[in-house]
Amino acid sequence: MTLESINLDVALTRAAYERQKTEYQVRLMTLAREVYFQKRPVVIAFEGWDAAGKGGAIKRLTERIDPRGYVVYPIAAPQGEDATHHYLWRFWRRLPPRGQIAIFDRTWYGRVLVERIEGFAAEAEWRRAYQEINQFERELVDFGTVVIKFWLHISQEEQRARFEARARTAYKSWKLTDEDWRNRDKWDLYAEAVEDMVQRTSTTYAPWTIVEANDKYYARVKVVKTVVEALEQALDLPKDPYAGLPLPGRVARAGNDRQPKARKKKSPSPN
Repeated sequence: MTLESINLDVALTRAAYERQKTEYQVRLMTLAREVYFQKRPVVIAFEGWDAAGKGGAIKRLTERIDPRGYVVYPIAAPQGEDATHHYLWRFWRRLPPRGQIAIFDRTWYGRVLVERIEGFAAEAEWRRAYQEINQFERELVDFGTVVIKFWLHISQEEQRARFEARARTAYKSWKLTDEDWRNRDKWDLYAEAVEDMVQRTSTTYAPWTIVEANDKYYARVKVVKTVVEALEQALDLPKDPYAGLPLPGRVARAGNDRQPKARKKKSPSPN
């Protein structure tokens, strides 16, 4: 895979986005309940370019599910006790119990991305990390964990446009830092690291899903849809787990088929 080969022109209209988002969110609501009843831990990992829309995708992913059934971990540079252990330790201690979903906004892949590019890890350390991470994820899956990994991909031009929009918008400006602008100068180095990461850690038991994220509507729907399909495959579900649910497609068809009731003719009044 090369990042240049990804088609970033895919998009959804607002109407298609609302319809598909609602349908997959409703299905996910049912599946999240099954995760709890079947006591399956779920790990959802988000990586991507700065301003690629990870936060927006996570918001739509969690919008309709029981807040008691998931936790979101925003991951930054390790501090305190986390900084005194092996880099995977802070993720081991945040793994979900059986029946819960853990969502990581940035992940253990920082070792082969930012730590590699910024020199926070020695070359021997980040090269060794590919095998360590594969083994980590293998152990999770063997335990029964459903592991879903996303890379949200945008173009350099789209990233610049989003940075500039954040700078102009007061309530979004906190998201933009000097470090974000500096990282743009290392785009090619990060792109090479991403391609290495996907090639070396996309496995049959924990594959990467590349999300074309220039269009936020398309990206959000793809994320929720991918999670739904992964859980449908992993869980032991009845033949029709969504029976009786008001899915948008069913509602639309029912509405189109419904005919107005004919008015009863009044009997003529006797004169």
